[in-house]
Amino acid sequence: MEYTVNKLAKMAGVSTRTLRYYDQLGLLSPARAAENDYRMYGADDVDRLQHILFYRELGMPLEEIGRILSDKDFDAATALTGHLAALRTKREQLDALITNVEKSILAMKGEITMTDKEKFEGFVEKLIDDNESQYGEEVREKYGDAAVDASNARLRGMTPQQYAEMESLTQQVNDALAAAFAQGDPTSELARKACELHKQWLCFSWPKYSKEAHVGVAQMYVDDPRFTAYYDKIAPGCAVFLRDAVLNFCS
Repeated sequence: MEYTVNKLAKMAGVSTRTLRYYDQLGLLSPARAAENDYRMYGADDVDRLQHILFYRELGMPLEEIGRILSDKDFDAATALTGHLAALRTKREQLDALITNVEKSILAMKGEITMTDKEKFEGFVEKLIDDNESQYGEEVREKYGDAAVDASNARLRGMTPQQYAEMESLTQQVNDALAAAFAQGDPTSELARKACELHKQWLCFSWPKYSKEAHVGVAQMYVDDPRFTAYYDKIAPGCAVFLRDAVLNFCS
């Protein structure tokens, strides 16, 4: 069966503007033009849109989605299995957060007591699961399973105060990086301050800090488009700026 832009948008629950944007990016283009000049989507296009929406639901950038779908080794059945596993993990995260809220309500009513650590159950696990689903394969390949498992264990062992400090530090890093980038000098004092804060942030999950690993992570921010997209939200080119700043910081 074939669909016009309007019909496919309505069926998939997206806007026609979204489909046209995907077409402009070369991510999803209609298979053919009908005699009335309407652009028609075929069965393969429908399947491709389904994969795009699954990946978007998992927070993957469009550029990365395009790279995956264009890979000559892409297998739809394998991709669907991966989608299912990721969605089940997401459901588990939501279930943990729902349980946390339910227990918090009972605690406020005086029906149960909660430790400070219990109040943060679900949040840390979601952080770990999100990291694993988005970056786990690359990070494990680069640093090994033992290092990643040790990092996750360190995160799970954080106190509520440490978790709050890490969350606050994330924003401090981004603010300092934005200020240093605006100055334009990766060797400046502002850039060094951003790198020092970034080092402190890494140490919440790293059992042991090393300059070599710090440089390696900064380079990965440039090499991997998902990391690049995160830092380039601060300002275009910010990932490269941070890499250069870390190189200077660790020299």
